[in-house]
Amino acid sequence: MSKKIDPKLLTPELIETLTAVDTPTICNALEVATGVRTNQGFTRGAFHAAHPNMRSVMGFARTATLRTARPYTEDPDTIQARRLAWYEHVEGKGIPTFCVIQDIDDEPGLGAFWGEVHSNVLKGLGATGVLTNGAMRDLGMLAEGFQILASTISPSHGFAQIMTIGEPVQIHGLVIEDGDLIHADRHGAVIIPPDGLATLAHGIEVVTAKERPLIEAAQRPGFSIEHLKNAMAQAEDIH
Repeated sequence: MSKKIDPKLLTPELIETLTAVDTPTICNALEVATGVRTNQGFTRGAFHAAHPNMRSVMGFARTATLRTARPYTEDPDTIQARRLAWYEHVEGKGIPTFCVIQDIDDEPGLGAFWGEVHSNVLKGLGATGVLTNGAMRDLGMLAEGFQILASTISPSHGFAQIMTIGEPVQIHGLVIEDGDLIHADRHGAVIIPPDGLATLAHGIEVVTAKERPLIEAAQRPGFSIEHLKNAMAQAEDIH
């Protein structure tokens, strides 16, 4: 198991700084913070976002696996007890959590586990959002301020049941362990590694400063290749 970030390091001030920018900016800033460019650590492909215009969210992953396609084979009390155990696992108790649920059916997303009820329940328990290869429903009625990134939409919940809690999962090519720090928005999600958190705010400043000369030059009348070369040189001097 990889090293995890101490939740005490994620102060309200740092959360505000990191969620004020989108997830692509965090991906870029992590290259500055860690000194490494990588093609790992983030999701691939597109998601349906419950709130496309919502600002970024972040929290410590609370993982689980789910089925919705297969009829129930266990007694109702066992199924209910496992769901209650999952609620207890997700509850933040002052720590922002982020639900990561892998639908392990042969046809992920046949049924929607995420809708009006669960978005409100999990928001109340301290979760900031959810990432899933499964489905959501109840569009227009989902909890405000709670982001859901789902692979598909389904009108029915099918035979929704939590199967495992706290085990590693894989969503859109990203392996996520319970306790990983996740940053997410409508683009997808990225894991913030322990060696990147301390200097991530500085990384955001550097990335933003490097982009500014290029954008400002490109928006001026008469923009040319020479202007572009000058702007690129300015950007290169920023560290």
